[in-house]
Amino acid sequence: MWTLLLACADDPGKTPLGFEFWESGPPLRGEPYRGRTFSPTELGVNCAELRGTDADVLHHNLQVPYRGHLILPWSPEHGQGGVSFFDMSDPCAPVRVGDGITEDIRETHAIGTVYLPEGDPHAGDWMVTNGKDYGTVDTGPLFWDISDPTAPEVVSLLLLPEAWYPDSYARVSLSVFWQYPWLYVASADNGIFVVDATDPRNPVLVAELAFNLRAGGVFVLGNELLVSSAEQTHAALFDISDPTNPVLLPGSPFATADRDGEPMETYHGNRSGDLALFARKEGAGGPIIYDISDPTTPTFVADTELAGNGGYVFYDEGFLFVGESDHASIWDARALPALEQVAEGMLVGDLDTIVPWGNVALLSVDEIEDDGVIGEAATVVMPWAAEPDLTGPEVMSTNPEDGSGGWYSGARVGIGFNEFVEPASVYPGSIRLLDGDLKPVDGWASAQEALVSYTPKTPLAPGTQYTVEVAGVTDLHGNPMSDVYRFSFSTADGG
Repeated sequence: MWTLLLACADDPGKTPLGFEFWESGPPLRGEPYRGRTFSPTELGVNCAELRGTDADVLHHNLQVPYRGHLILPWSPEHGQGGVSFFDMSDPCAPVRVGDGITEDIRETHAIGTVYLPEGDPHAGDWMVTNGKDYGTVDTGPLFWDISDPTAPEVVSLLLLPEAWYPDSYARVSLSVFWQYPWLYVASADNGIFVVDATDPRNPVLVAELAFNLRAGGVFVLGNELLVSSAEQTHAALFDISDPTNPVLLPGSPFATADRDGEPMETYHGNRSGDLALFARKEGAGGPIIYDISDPTTPTFVADTELAGNGGYVFYDEGFLFVGESDHASIWDARALPALEQVAEGMLVGDLDTIVPWGNVALLSVDEIEDDGVIGEAATVVMPWAAEPDLTGPEVMSTNPEDGSGGWYSGARVGIGFNEFVEPASVYPGSIRLLDGDLKPVDGWASAQEALVSYTPKTPLAPGTQYTVEVAGVTDLHGNPMSDVYRFSFSTADGG
């Protein structure tokens, strides 16, 4: 698969310091869903339920892949609950393989994971969710040791200043993004918190950034941070070349406006490559899409109106998945700006979330009551497309961009894919950063949903061209990239 640019003939993976890229990532611990074909009568019909332990109060949001399993957090806004791991090899017959229960979890809208190998001072499998101190109203990121998927264990809770519940939107910590070792936390009117999470057992708050936006979602691509709002009409982009000092980019905050230029309230957002995605709130629903390839000039691409009240939005191989409160919608966005609805899902309750999982989707409600009718499930599996996903992930964009220059010595590498990737397939080997002499640069690799990061362990050299090679990254079904993806960038002369 690899066509390496490395020049060292005897041992192309080694440097004088002894660092070499890994031959492979950590093995899968579960059998992923490889895909099956569904008949027309099976499409749109919920075929299975995901539920935690008997303590599950049926308040769910998203699910993510990790080492062949599905991770499902379950907790209401006010806290207490847990996470469960599932074998999804047959999505219509999921098997729960382990649970972690804690008083200190709260409703979780994003999950970060990282694998650190044996020999690392913090070796293990780690996860971060939203947390809340059971004895107070204080909130912050909750870190887990998930080295044993049958018994996930909480290891730390970092309470953030002025981040508290019961106000669901004004002060509470809403979502996280883990570009290891840096963790970014969206905390509503508090703004953004930056955490050094090198040691998940001892995370350290290193920076706070307040600005005129109620921060709801955080999404990192390399040296760029997208912040979506919680029930407001704007979003913002930041330069995080210095990861502890986010700098608002010119042109931000920018309005999440519709096709007529009218700013629209959005509930949450996401990022896929250079597409910023927003779920429009009450009165219209549906997605709003912006092109942020030039982060100083975000440009409207497309929107659509549908009677709904948007929740969360995800992207998978050209399709958008949007929770609309009383239903969920799937849109074909492969020929933007055209958008065509291709499927709809139903589940009793506040249906804010629909997560793509190949040709099935996971529908989740965070309240199981709807107009006085009480539902019986908080997450269900719904086949939405007949044919299985047999194609690997494709690169949509990178940061730094190919051929760009003038980058800060603390720059990280970001790769945006067109679907969720399997985090176990992202490691220093599937992502290769090479210096000006084509020698390997040691670093940490991490992935969250469709965004992949490579963080060098030491500052980059000034005035140097670096090359990045990406190959072998797989989607959550085990489908690999079809070819090596290669790009380069240069650091500034002054570092």
